[in-house]
Amino acid sequence: MAVAEDQHSVPRPDLERLGIESLRGGAVQAICSADLDRKTELAQATARLWHARRLSLRSPRDLTVPDRPGRPDKPVLTPPTQVKKRSLHTLHGRISLLHALAHIELNAVDLALDIVARFATERVPQSFFDGWMQVAFEEAKHFRMVRDRLRALGADYGDLPAHDGLWQAAHDTRNDLTARLAVVPLILEARGLDVTPSLQVGLRAVGDIESAEVLKVIYEDEKGHVAVGAKWFRFLCARERKDPAATFQALVRANFRGPLKAPFNDIARAEAGLTPSFYRSMTAATNH
Repeated sequence: MAVAEDQHSVPRPDLERLGIESLRGGAVQAICSADLDRKTELAQATARLWHARRLSLRSPRDLTVPDRPGRPDKPVLTPPTQVKKRSLHTLHGRISLLHALAHIELNAVDLALDIVARFATERVPQSFFDGWMQVAFEEAKHFRMVRDRLRALGADYGDLPAHDGLWQAAHDTRNDLTARLAVVPLILEARGLDVTPSLQVGLRAVGDIESAEVLKVIYEDEKGHVAVGAKWFRFLCARERKDPAATFQALVRANFRGPLKAPFNDIARAEAGLTPSFYRSMTAATNH
């Protein structure tokens, strides 16, 4: 699978400068980095090298996958209930939205890298790692795009508080690949397919076309990310001769905190392989 070059890509890396010896090693380096420019550079460089077949999957010198990713001192992390939602009709409200989105995309970089590094010894085809490194590359691109837009509006990532719920989902599923796939791509990423179209409309309505265009790129890429998750979730279920929808529901009940929230973008979800049979009954169950 080729990785597309674009204006947000870093130049082809110097292997010695970055010190990438294996796919798992490069992914762990990127996860550990608290310098966000270096984190995204390492993520994209590792993806390029892996897709060019210039890396082994693992090396004896690989560092241990950390329990938490490297982060700068800011933003301050607070409980999700304390992160305020603001109107898109004000500049501060749009900055708040973009800051929250930057935080989501940064976590998504580390989540994609973590599924590669943490499950590098799993019995899966090489194409599993191809797919997730494509996701990591694109999530790094997204973070840079959103951060660039924040800076254009006179702000930066770290200026506002953010919450830690996304990484908590990774920690809770660190020992079970099938559970990780159920919770991260098929719940958290799929949620982006539900809410992003209306946010694009809202931003265009207040004249912030530049921010709406950033969200458009993210939305189109995220369809592919959910599809990667659905593909490998179904693969693992088929290998264990389990029903995918029933397995999804059982894993969500065991590993996800809170209800699945409507409305759902059923069309985009189905195109990615996540059909209503997975999640509709769970919504009804949590609402009654």
